[in-house]
Formats: sequence, C-alpha cells, structure tokens
Amino acid sequence: MYFLNWPEKQREVPTEMKQFLIFVRKEFKHVFRDKKTLLMLFGLPVVQIVLFGFALTNEIKNSKVLIVDYSKDQATCSIIAKIEASTYFEIYSVTQDPLEMEKAFKKGKIKSGIIFPLNFSYDLHHSGKAQLSIIADGSDPNTATSLTNYLNSIVQDYIHQVSGSRTGLLFVKAETRMIYNPELKGAYNYVPGVMALVLLLVSVMMTSISIVREKEMGTMEVLLVSPFKPLLVILSKAIPYLLVSMVNLAIILLLSVFALGLPFAGSIGLFVLVSVLYIITGLSLGLLISSAAASQQAAMLMSVMGMLLPTMLFAGFMFPIENMPMPLQLFSNVVPAKWYYIIVKSIMIKGLGLSAIFKEVLILTGMTVFLLAVSLKKFKTRLE
Repeated sequence: MYFLNWPEKQREVPTEMKQFLIFVRKEFKHVFRDKKTLLMLFGLPVVQIVLFGFALTNEIKNSKVLIVDYSKDQATCSIIAKIEASTYFEIYSVTQDPLEMEKAFKKGKIKSGIIFPLNFSYDLHHSGKAQLSIIADGSDPNTATSLTNYLNSIVQDYIHQVSGSRTGLLFVKAETRMIYNPELKGAYNYVPGVMALVLLLVSVMMTSISIVREKEMGTMEVLLVSPFKPLLVILSKAIPYLLVSMVNLAIILLLSVFALGLPFAGSIGLFVLVSVLYIITGLSLGLLISSAAASQQAAMLMSVMGMLLPTMLFAGFMFPIENMPMPLQLFSNVVPAKWYYIIVKSIMIKGLGLSAIFKEVLILTGMTVFLLAVSLKKFKTRLE
C-alpha cells in the first residue's frame, strides 16, 4: 500500500509548493502595490540613517563666539586668529563694548565669549602672568563645558607655542563664568525641551485620534449635519485637550521650579500666553493629521513618528542644531518645538520680555494660522 500511495503523495508535494509560491507572489504584489508600505520599508530606514548619522552628535562645530578685546596687541590678535582657524568656532564679532556681548547672549546669537583685559601682552611677557575671562551660556551645560574647554585649550596652545623651551615661565589664568546656570544643572536645558515635547505630543495625538475615532464610528457625519457649524464641532473636540495640556504645563512647571530648582525669572503671564499659542499650534497640526489618517492606529503612528523624532532631534535640547549640516538646520525651522524651546529658555531662565522673543512668537503665530487654515480646508473637503 505504501508503494501504491507514494506516486500520489509525490504529485501532492509540487502542488502544495506551487500554492505556497502563489501566495508568496501574491503578498509581494500587495507590498509593491502599496506605496505607503514601500515608503515605510525602504524610505524610513534611509531617512533614519541620514538623520541619526548627521544629527546625533555632540561634537562642537562652528559655534559663534564674541570677543571683547581691550588690549588689541600681538598676543590677543594671535589668539583670535587661532580661534578663527579652529573648526570649533566662528567669530561672531570682535569689539570693545561689553554690552554687545550681553545683548548677543540674551538674543541667543552666541554660546560663548572671551574678554581680553588691557595690556594683556605686556603682562604676559613682562610679568609672565596674564588673565582673561571666558564666558559661556550655561543654560546648555554640556555645550558650555565643551566650549570653555576648547577656548582654554586654544589659549594654552598659544602659550606653549610662544614659550618654546621656556615652558612654565609664561602663564595665563582663564577665569571661567557660566551665565544663566552657574551650577551647570542639566534641568536648565532638558526641562524646557521636555515641556516642548510633552505639550506637542499630547495636543497632536489626542486631537487627531479623537476626530478619527468619530470617523470610524460614523458619528462625525451626524455631528456635521447637526445645527452646529463644523467649526464649532472641531473647537468642541479641541478645547478639552487644550485644558488637559494646560494642566500638564502647570504640573511640569511646578515640578521644575520646586523639585528641580529651576528658576522662573520672567513673566508668568507671558509664558502662559505663549504656551497657549504653542498648544493651539499642536491642536491645528493634530487636526491636519486627522484629515489624512484613515484609522486611529494610522493617526497615532503619524503623530508619534511625525512629532516625536523631529522634536527630539531638531528642537535643540538634545543635540545642538548649529552642529548639523545646513539642510538639517533649515529643516529645523519648520519644527514648532524649536521656537517654543527658545521662548521657554528666554522667559524662564534669562528673564527676557516680549521684545526679545518677538520673532519666535511671530513664527509660531504664522505656523498656527497656516496649519489651522489648511487643516480646516482639508477637513471640510474630506467630510462634505
């Protein structure tokens, strides 16, 4: 019986294999037919490698430094030339006005500065000792520490160069000062970044999911044909998440000030108003995502992938934006968290007013108006 049945089983094997290959071929067709799947399979790894390869770096490159040179002698000119020749720094300005350095720090134009006192070269070569001051923006402790170390190394390299065989006879004392964060606490840098990340994720994800949920349940059409206008329906969905985000903001702020010791040097009223504007930007973005997403899972994926990575990479609280290639620096300008992060640090840590953050507030306002207009238009087109 075994030998009689053997030819039949032998014929079944190729048939099963043929069916298996048909299913494999069918699945391949499904994969290559769906452009979104192809983008996820091939496009996402390429984008992540490029972004992580260029953006995830703590190396300091082309950091702007302002120099106050009261001496203007051969020694200071030589040190300035070595700083300019370094790949770590870019000379923002050489001046004799200390107020210019103060204004540049407040506006975020520079991360570090160096002050040469009067008769620097004379003191160095006649008494063997000279003194200078290195100042850094301590609101980003890691970057500030690296910049001061690099500047001090450049100065010491010059001393070693001019000393020659007289090593140890010439000495320069570099007085280092960290403004805004003398104790170099990490919370000064990360708490504003966490605020930007949490507020954006909550407002974007919750808004996009709530509206898509109504679409999936088939109740959005019912709401739109009700006596209420579509705009009021949308606002009614967004306002609860605005309030929830404000509660999150209050919790983070209280923990930052009382638990982490973060100062609040600026106006609380201005901070709240700007935060509301930022949250509305996130709500508008969530509405735009909801008009493009077909399911809650798709909305969640678009919100997380579209907001989490750009905010962490391009807000500036984890990796310095100025160290990135120019295309990535330009791309960071469309990330709302970047501008809110600058605003939070300016108000909370530096104690600045509206005049100092006017550009950032104007950019966030423009983003909000644009996103709200586009999302409302697409929303009506999708559902009407």
